Amino acid sequence: MTRIAIVGGHGQIAQLLITELVAAGHQPVALIRKPEQSAELEAMGAETALLDIEAEGGERFGEIFDGADAVVFAAGGGADGDIERKRTVDLGGSLKSIAGAGLAGVKRFVQVSSIGVDDDLPDDVDDVWKAYVEAKRDADAALRNSDLDWTIIRPGALTDDPGTGRVEIGPSVDRGEVPRADVAAVLAAVLDDPRTIGQQWVLVGGSSSIDDAINALV
Repeated sequence: MTRIAIVGGHGQIAQLLITELVAAGHQPVALIRKPEQSAELEAMGAETALLDIEAEGGERFGEIFDGADAVVFAAGGGADGDIERKRTVDLGGSLKSIAGAGLAGVKRFVQVSSIGVDDDLPDDVDDVWKAYVEAKRDADAALRNSDLDWTIIRPGALTDDPGTGRVEIGPSVDRGEVPRADVAAVLAAVLDDPRTIGQQWVLVGGSSSIDDAINALV
């Protein structure tokens, strides 16, 4: 069994990942901001720890990561128009998680990003979307430049449809949708596969099984 700390542990993808990890015999540790979220996640098989991503520093992240075998950064600032939270959560939370993993001696780090964040933005792009894209882009760059054993997954447009187990993955694939359940399944798969270290992949729905899609790339 491995202990996997999940930053943003009450998010939709994180909750689906908890189910995947428990089924695979791992112990997820969900990092959450609100104490009232604990019971729900613990009933799913996760341990929980309180962490305010925006208020806490990297040292606190390191304390919580102590004893973990891997970190998954799955936090996001939400879909509202709060530009500042894109910087403090999507970017700042990732930077603190990277620093905390280093302090705790946790090498394995998997990050959930987003499709197209390296693309040039049009001049008339919405300010909130621009802040989100820039935050994800800079967080990915920081992780790639770290000495961690990283994998970055960049999903397409997320849906709440049931998972199909059929995906398309690659360094660059056409834009498309992907169920959050399939994103969680891919995260669980790459965590267990050291061949995916140092890989940054776009993920959308497709025709290949997750195992076949990964095996074709590594």
